[in-house]
Amino acid sequence: MKGIHDPDEALSLFHEYYQMGYKHDYPSFSSLIYKLAKSRNFEAVETLLGVLQNLNIHCKETLFCALFQHYGKAHLSEKAVELFRKMPCFNCVCTVQSLNSVLNVLVDNNRFGDAKEIFDESKEMGFRPNSVTFNVMIKGLLNGAEFDEACNMFDEMLERNVEPSVVTYNSFISFLCKKGEVEKAKKLFEDMVKKGKYPNAVTYALLMEGLCSLGEYKEAKKLMFDMEYKGCKTKVIHFGVLMSYLGKKGEIEEAKSLLSEMKKRRFKPDVVIYNILVNYLCKESKVEEAYKVLIEMQVKGCEPNAATYRMMVDGFCNVGDFEGALKVLNVTLKSRHCPRSETFCRLVAGLLRCGKVDGACF
Repeated sequence: MKGIHDPDEALSLFHEYYQMGYKHDYPSFSSLIYKLAKSRNFEAVETLLGVLQNLNIHCKETLFCALFQHYGKAHLSEKAVELFRKMPCFNCVCTVQSLNSVLNVLVDNNRFGDAKEIFDESKEMGFRPNSVTFNVMIKGLLNGAEFDEACNMFDEMLERNVEPSVVTYNSFISFLCKKGEVEKAKKLFEDMVKKGKYPNAVTYALLMEGLCSLGEYKEAKKLMFDMEYKGCKTKVIHFGVLMSYLGKKGEIEEAKSLLSEMKKRRFKPDVVIYNILVNYLCKESKVEEAYKVLIEMQVKGCEPNAATYRMMVDGFCNVGDFEGALKVLNVTLKSRHCPRSETFCRLVAGLLRCGKVDGACF
C-alpha cells in the first residue's frame, strides 16, 4: 500500500484485497487513510475510520493528529473537533499531543472560541496542559489582538506550574514588534534572559524586524552580529530581514553587498534570499539584472519556486518585454509550477497588443 502513490488506485486495491478475503491490519488502514486525507477525500477517510472502529483495531494517536491537520488545511475544523471527541471510541490512548493538535487547528482557522471551550474542558477530560498547550492559546489570543488576555493566560501558565518556553516569549515579542512597541519587546527580551530562557534565532529575527520597521537598520545589523557573541548562531533568515528592509528603501546595491557578505561568511543563500533580490530589482525595473539573479540561483543549485517565476514574468510585463515574460513562463510550465490566472491574462493581452498572436496561443 505504501508503494502506491495514487490514492484512488490505493483505495481500489484495498477493496480488491478485502473482497479476496484478505484481512487488513492497522498499517494498511493508516497508510491508505494518510493518502486519502492528503488528497482531501474525507468521505473515504471517514468510511475507513468507521471500519476501524467496528473491528476494534488499536489505533495510534499520530493518525488522528495528522487527520486534524488535514481537516484544518481544508478549513473543516469542526470535523477535527468531532473526531477529537470520538477518539476514545477508536481504542486509542489520547495524550496532550492530541489536545494540542486540535487546539492549534482551531486557532489557525480563527476559531479561538471553540479552542477556549476545549481548553476549559481539558482538565475534566484528563489532560494536563503543557507549555505547547499554553503557547497555542497565547498565539490565538495575540492573533485576535487580545494582549491583556494573553498576559492573563501567561499568568495562568505560571500558576499551574507550567514553565514558559522560548516560543512563549517569541509570541509576545512578535506581537509587540508588529505593533511598533519595540522598546517593550526589548525589555521582555531582557526579562527572558534573566529568567534563564536563552533567545533563539527566531527571537533575534523578530527583534531585527521590529527595529527595521522603525528605520533602525544599523541597530538591527548590530544585533545580528551581537547574537553570535551571546551563543546564538547567525542564520540566513537574519540576512533576509536586513535585505528586505534595504529592498523596501530602494537600496538595492546595499542589499547586493549584503548578499556578497553572506557568501564570504560561507552562508548559502536560499530561495527566500534570492526572491528578495528578484522582487526589488523587478520593482526598480531592473528586470535583466533580476533575470541574472534567477540564472545565478539555478547555477548555484537553488531551485526557483512559483513566486520567483511569477515575479520575473510580472517584471518583464511591467517593462513591456512580453517576449521575455513568455520565455520565463515557458520555463515555469516546464518546472511544473502553475502561474496565477492574472499572470496568464496579462501576458496574453500584452502579446496581442504587440502583434505576437502565435506567442499568445499556448
